[in-house]
Amino acid sequence: MTSPTGYTRQPIVSVLGHVDHGKTSFLDFIRGTAVVSREAGAITQHIGATEVPIDAIYNVCGELLKGKKFSLPGLLFIDTPGHHAFTTLRARGGSLADLAVLIVDINEGFKPQSYESLNILKQYRTPFIVAANKIDAISGWQKTKGDAKTRINSQRPNVKSDFEKKNYELIGTIFENKLKADLYYNIGDFRKTIGIVPISAKTGEGIPELLMVLVGLAQRFLEDKLHIESGPGKGSVLEVKEEIGMGKTIDAIIYAGTVKSNDKIVIGTTDQPITTTIRALLKPKPLDEIRDPREKFDSVKEVHAACGIKISSPDLEGVIPGAPIRVAADNIQDVIEEIKKQTKIDIELDEQGILIKADTIGSLEALIKESRDKGINIRKAEIGNVSRRDIIEAAATMDPLKKLIFAFNVKLLPEAKEELANTNLTIFNEDVIYTIMENYDEWIAKKKAELERERRMEFTHPAMIKFLPEYVFRVSHPAVIGVRILAGRIRQGIKLIKEDGKSIGSIKSIQSENKAVEEAVQGAEVAISIEGITVGRQIKGEDIFYTDLPCEDAKKLRDMDVLTIDEKEVLNKIFEIKRKTDRFWGI
Repeated sequence: MTSPTGYTRQPIVSVLGHVDHGKTSFLDFIRGTAVVSREAGAITQHIGATEVPIDAIYNVCGELLKGKKFSLPGLLFIDTPGHHAFTTLRARGGSLADLAVLIVDINEGFKPQSYESLNILKQYRTPFIVAANKIDAISGWQKTKGDAKTRINSQRPNVKSDFEKKNYELIGTIFENKLKADLYYNIGDFRKTIGIVPISAKTGEGIPELLMVLVGLAQRFLEDKLHIESGPGKGSVLEVKEEIGMGKTIDAIIYAGTVKSNDKIVIGTTDQPITTTIRALLKPKPLDEIRDPREKFDSVKEVHAACGIKISSPDLEGVIPGAPIRVAADNIQDVIEEIKKQTKIDIELDEQGILIKADTIGSLEALIKESRDKGINIRKAEIGNVSRRDIIEAAATMDPLKKLIFAFNVKLLPEAKEELANTNLTIFNEDVIYTIMENYDEWIAKKKAELERERRMEFTHPAMIKFLPEYVFRVSHPAVIGVRILAGRIRQGIKLIKEDGKSIGSIKSIQSENKAVEEAVQGAEVAISIEGITVGRQIKGEDIFYTDLPCEDAKKLRDMDVLTIDEKEVLNKIFEIKRKTDRFWGI
């Protein structure tokens, strides 16, 4: 078989979306297979690739492409659990996908992995279209012939209205994420507007239009990019698998050049790149896929980009998903250096930062970007499971807001779990980056409030309260009166003074609505008990009381940025009161 000197390769199309929104069902309709029925819960369990030749696309599209000819040999779909393969597959530090299809259940709208997929598509600037799936599940929807516009207009008024409402919600969500979208047949320039194609992966409605739009976009905007010269093959690892009779193998996407069955290849690992020799190249048949073939793989002599391929080689220990693969001839050292550069994550680290662990290079990059966007300092970012050493290192961070590990799609090793029990470390371990960031936002708000409470508890804070004359519950032993907190906060145990500086004792307890509380804040009306005074003698209704601040607390509070404007005014008043008897108080 002679290698072509120059040719147009098929575009690589990544299929992204939330769990159970119909990614595999969409490809199943095209393939005419039943992969989805053989998987637990009808959810994609593994990453896969499906090659769809242009003739098959002509067959599916029928009249839509009648009389049109394309130079593309077909489409290579990457079928993924959510967004996972998209971040796994990398080329030259960016996304490997030329195009993407974001599948969204039109009835459910955007979900966590939908948002995550959208963020990643924006990050890598990958052209994409939205497949608004499950139109058949819209109440009253009738399957009819014709294109999308005709089918929508032929629905009963209430069904059409329901569809339009759901579609506008999709457009609105995309707009909120700073992108413009519309139904594909309303778009004049696909470079400025994201096309929405209504489909049903169950009935096949809209799938011909979706394929038509994909092929049209690739032909119009990607033709130069897709024309490649033959040369040493370049690819990216999808998965590392144990195969019976073969040992460790790698599933890969080859996106440039040629790979031959006797080539020497260099592959990235978590450490130094490895050099090994190919034992066998195993290629799935068209309309089949790597992860779940209906028939056995074909053993082939060579493959050309773009394609999915299984490679059997020795010494694959340490190879990770997302690692680059390069064919090496006489320039092995150059190739090794190139792969080192591609697998190196170049980020600025901070001793007081969080730890990040992820399963692939791409996932790590995506998580780093999301963290950076939130202004989060990073102490360490690595590929691999969370170890005991990671726990110890993260727990050693002095900043309580940085005692964190973001763990994406990795395991917490047994010894790490044991160590975790002895620390006050928090780990967000999820398989959706969007969920990690949502959990972080919730955690950081609670943690900051908790630290603020603790910081306030270190000092007696300034407060001004008013004795409400209509609320005298006990005159003495102890006196129990109703007060309103005019500014600041009070808590059990603090001392009170009057405006003339005289002490009236300590607050023994605080009650709100017949329940004991530890503190009361500005605006609250509560009952307080004070030992050692009698109502009508030392205090009377309408009196204003202040917290009797220790001098050192007052000086520290004046210099710290922890008080509200009202509390600062009360603190200044306390300084005035105290300096009537001690003019150097607080200096």
